[in-house]
Amino acid sequence: MTDRKISPRQSSAVLQAFSNGVTPRIGLEHVVVGRKAETEAMLDDLDYRVQSGGASFRLLVGPYGSGKSFMLQVIRNYALQRNFVVADADLSAERRLTGTKGQGLGLYRELLKNMAIRTRPEGGAFAPLLEHWMNSIQEETMRSANLLPDDPRFTLLLNEKVQETLSSISALSNSFDFARVLLHYWRAYQAGDEVKMEHAIRWLRGEYQVKSEVFADLQVRSMVTDKDWYNYLKLFAAFFQLIGYKGLIVFFDEAVNLYKISNAVSRNNNYEQLLTLFNDVNQGVAQHIGLIFSGTPQLVEDTKRGLYSYEALRSRLQESRFSQNGRRSFAGPIIRLDTLTNEELFVLLQKLRHIHALHYKYETTITDNDIQQFMEVVTAQIGSAQYLTPREVTRDFIAVMEMMRRDETLTFTGIVHKQEFVASRQQTNPEELTAQTEIIDDDSAFASFTL
Repeated sequence: MTDRKISPRQSSAVLQAFSNGVTPRIGLEHVVVGRKAETEAMLDDLDYRVQSGGASFRLLVGPYGSGKSFMLQVIRNYALQRNFVVADADLSAERRLTGTKGQGLGLYRELLKNMAIRTRPEGGAFAPLLEHWMNSIQEETMRSANLLPDDPRFTLLLNEKVQETLSSISALSNSFDFARVLLHYWRAYQAGDEVKMEHAIRWLRGEYQVKSEVFADLQVRSMVTDKDWYNYLKLFAAFFQLIGYKGLIVFFDEAVNLYKISNAVSRNNNYEQLLTLFNDVNQGVAQHIGLIFSGTPQLVEDTKRGLYSYEALRSRLQESRFSQNGRRSFAGPIIRLDTLTNEELFVLLQKLRHIHALHYKYETTITDNDIQQFMEVVTAQIGSAQYLTPREVTRDFIAVMEMMRRDETLTFTGIVHKQEFVASRQQTNPEELTAQTEIIDDDSAFASFTL
């Protein structure tokens, strides 16, 4: 059961996402099961590292369908609730840590597009963040100096506060032009010049491609590039902390796509960039930023083309020899996601049963015994409980509930029993499958076979 009331928007998002094997952006708190230790470890990173002025680096590792993306979204939502700025992107052929065709810049742009805050959890919060800065400075000046905006001293004090904020990040790489562009945005905001404001936003988003155009619009000679985009994430992290947020948490899903890069040189360049990020975070250089990647065990452990093929990464990522035989430590960068237990999967299906009935406004007839039988059937079909992933189980379970909702003559037991019969016939007489299809698909014939 869900402990808190779920809105129709949340229940719709949860059911649609689980039906299609993806992770919902909202409503996750109503379906979270297990993962307590992993969640607490990552929240400790937020509270005791990033918020306190440090940085964190985590790599979530688990097989396909084990809930890595789900876990990322859970931590993302917690970070939003704790007043962090978050940004997320999937790594892909077009978005990597570095590349000869601007893939690193593509990743940076995606992160800024998906930037979110508590009041804009769906993303697209970059421009609102800048507006928040403008408004908060004005409100603070009015309150502290007891001045109204039409007072001649008001603008002078505002400019002083802006300069004070920007000078606080002067020690970071690329900070000079970063501060100049923010100042450009501030002056355009004061003047109501939306064109100049857009120039500043374009630069900060990494959307300029020609330096001469940058200089003509902003009078700066640099721009975000494929090689230095991470420096700008660090600048944003410091800036967000100065304007009232606790820091920046960045999520990189589908890191297995780095492993899939066919060209060895390109793949190793990405691993080298990952090493740079790792060292930057763990050597105390980065501040107020958390980096969280997700990938498969193969990405990490393959000694021919995985992260372990890059010796400098292998020596840093290898887990403690004492973290064995059921003992777990979260001191290192890797957090392994074990497959959910049968008990945890059972609770998850209970929650989905409740949400489905609540969303479509009906009284469910599916009992706990039905759910137990369903899990046994699915496990038997797959062949081993260790291959039973939440993605497969929840997708099938919602499919059964949808069949029942659209055809009131169907029963849960009937659907599950029929599927169990089909699976057993496939296993015992696979050569007869084609000949039996018509009989199995006929409900009356199926009933005669099962009596």
